[in-house]
Amino acid sequence: MGGPLAGVRVVELAGIGPAPFAGMVLADLGADVVRVDRPTGGGVAGLGGGGGAHRSEVLNRGRRSVAVDLKHPDGAEVVLRLAAGADALIEGLRPGVAERLGVGPDACRARNPRLVYGRMTGWGQDGPYAAEAGHDITYAAVAGALAHIGRAGQPPTPPLNLVADFGGGGMLLALGVVAGVLSARGTGEGQVVDAAMVDGVALLMAPFFAGFRSGFFSDERGTNLLDSGAPFYDSYACADGRWVAVGAIEPQFFAALVAGLGLDAADLGPQHDRAGWPEMRRRFAAAFAAATRDEWVARFAGRDACVAPVLTTEETFADPHLAARGTVVEVEGVPQPAPAPRFSATPGRLDRPPPAPGEHTAAVLAEAGYGPDEVAALRAGGTVR
Repeated sequence: MGGPLAGVRVVELAGIGPAPFAGMVLADLGADVVRVDRPTGGGVAGLGGGGGAHRSEVLNRGRRSVAVDLKHPDGAEVVLRLAAGADALIEGLRPGVAERLGVGPDACRARNPRLVYGRMTGWGQDGPYAAEAGHDITYAAVAGALAHIGRAGQPPTPPLNLVADFGGGGMLLALGVVAGVLSARGTGEGQVVDAAMVDGVALLMAPFFAGFRSGFFSDERGTNLLDSGAPFYDSYACADGRWVAVGAIEPQFFAALVAGLGLDAADLGPQHDRAGWPEMRRRFAAAFAAATRDEWVARFAGRDACVAPVLTTEETFADPHLAARGTVVEVEGVPQPAPAPRFSATPGRLDRPPPAPGEHTAAVLAEAGYGPDEVAALRAGGTVR
């Protein structure tokens, strides 16, 4: 097993969304991640839950799976024995649920004081909203991000579930686990990592908090440099109905954009004169509408104008740059992103496709010290599958 996290063992209590994303990242980087699934599979297909078509559940890749009924009287003991030999455990349950199941941080760390216990929630383990339900959109809303995503005069636009679930959630949990394991290896003492999506979104908003205070960033949606307010930082429709993205902020990139469009810079006025932005936008839109997306891509090839095609997910599979770097790979017929970031000496790995729930139960329990008769008894009693 390769990767910079080779030798790190993580137990993951099955969930959906951000916690499985953290488990995927850790597994991609070489950690041995053992996923504790429900005996019935459970989860939500496409969100990392362990539904029927398990081989297409990209968020579940890289793991081994043991199926344990945590509501069975003996279920908690199985998880505690797995935690005893692990560096970290991650879960995405509501506050208090793991404790009620008997696998909370106190119980796990009583077996293994070096254990890093990573908790992924929307609101965090405490605070007035901690017990409330939510999704990416609600955490992004309260943390101050959603209000600024969208066009002027239009409702805030949910940016998929990238901001809270994955950027401010799962990725933050993965970083917290790695930091916790490094600390435990130096001090001999583990700890609890409280990764809250609302905290992560606020962290991602750091430059905009600063920009608001300095006057660079306005609270009025769709009027700022990076939120579709500026005509030179936006997307434009082409003659074939497809789109190009423009990010020509710096003056040299703006000049290359204007030249590539065949426009006269003198007619457009100063780049940052907001009074001229509506007319500049109209001129840009009319120019882009006169040719197809791929014609514009060809025309801007080799120009530093920060113009790029807006690709669909399927189109990324054939993009020459992504293909050359191997950014999108295919495993057992399922296209998916390759591990990132890249390491020169200890590259990440993609050697385990998403498992079926319980696919590795016998092997994992044997590693935890269970004998064949004990495993058979657990199966017969319905504790594991």
